[in-house]
Amino acid sequence: MASIRRTLSPAYHDRSFQNGANSAFPVTTSASHKLLPNGKYSSSLPLLSINAFAVSLLRFFSSRKIWRKSLYRCLLFFVLGLLLGMTPFGHVTDIDNRDVFFEIKPPHVNVQLDSDNGDRISKRDEIVLDSVSLGVDLRNEEKIVESFRYDFAPMKQLIVITPTYNRAMQAYFLNRLAQVLRLVRPPVLWIVVEAKVASFETAEMLRKTGVMYRHLVSQQNSSSVKDRGVHQRNAGLEHIERHRLDGIVYFADDDNVYSIELFESLREISRFGTWPVAMLAQSKNKAILEGPVCNGSHVIGWHTNDKSKRLRRFHVDMSGFAFNSTILWNPKRWRRPFSNPTRQLDTVKEGFQETTFIKQVVEDEYQMEGIPSGCSRILNWHLHLDSHNLAYPRGWLLQKNLDVVLPLK
Repeated sequence: MASIRRTLSPAYHDRSFQNGANSAFPVTTSASHKLLPNGKYSSSLPLLSINAFAVSLLRFFSSRKIWRKSLYRCLLFFVLGLLLGMTPFGHVTDIDNRDVFFEIKPPHVNVQLDSDNGDRISKRDEIVLDSVSLGVDLRNEEKIVESFRYDFAPMKQLIVITPTYNRAMQAYFLNRLAQVLRLVRPPVLWIVVEAKVASFETAEMLRKTGVMYRHLVSQQNSSSVKDRGVHQRNAGLEHIERHRLDGIVYFADDDNVYSIELFESLREISRFGTWPVAMLAQSKNKAILEGPVCNGSHVIGWHTNDKSKRLRRFHVDMSGFAFNSTILWNPKRWRRPFSNPTRQLDTVKEGFQETTFIKQVVEDEYQMEGIPSGCSRILNWHLHLDSHNLAYPRGWLLQKNLDVVLPLK
């Protein structure tokens, strides 16, 4: 028995249990041995393994319990947020199934008023906001609705058709018209039509204008400039009809002068609008006035100073009228008697293209609108400037620049 005790050194009792301690159970306690009365040793290793297993189970269930608590809390806050989001906090009123607004009703308060004799009068009344602070009276809800409709009403699109061709002052004319269209409130669509081929100079200029545009080409052959402009305008009309563009169509030649107020007035047109135009001739020292005579917005007559054109039915310049684009692709709406496409004719005499085209759009003066009201203002000028004999560099670029070197003194 003594030999056995000598072989079991104290170092053995302090040795840690290493086999499997780090693999199955993280037990760091050293194994202890005891000598039993029958001469055998008993070890506490099984008891330590059971305790480690119990501790692991306890940690697993405790972490699972914490996970369940977190899940329950998330579900609770989600249900509360959903209920708060579905709870209505305002009153919504539908007006004519179109306009929706929040009806704001001021609270009732007791207003104390002083009479002339000094007695205080108690009166229950509604709060009326000061006109200086908001400028509206909440008691009049109809005014609020009308102002809401006016501020958010969609604006009519302006479709401006401009025929152009290569000449000395083309770049100047197009840039001047582009600067005016940039100042007009959108939506504005500028349809620029060239003859035979689209020039690089025009395309580059249109990209830099900042105006929504479409660059078209008319393939119709023409012998004169007047006929060329007719075919180019017809190309623009065909484009509007094919794509069913909705808006107010206006023929704006590039050599005319326009005011911004004119383009803003075009949005007042319902079907066909007209106004007087001042025609300035370079060879003549006088201005010719052409356009309607109005009584309010009703057309009752025409201005004309040209004796050779008195046989025309309507004395209007090409830049002196505009019309609704739906006339081109929806004639049933306006009960038009013509089933043919609305186009300008190059077979008529010079100066009669306007009146023959207008006859296809309206029947008489009763279907016209004079703008602005009264037709008493000149808003655009037709200039006749001859620039065919002027020379200009190709692409407006100077290829041969002279570099002058000055000696320093």
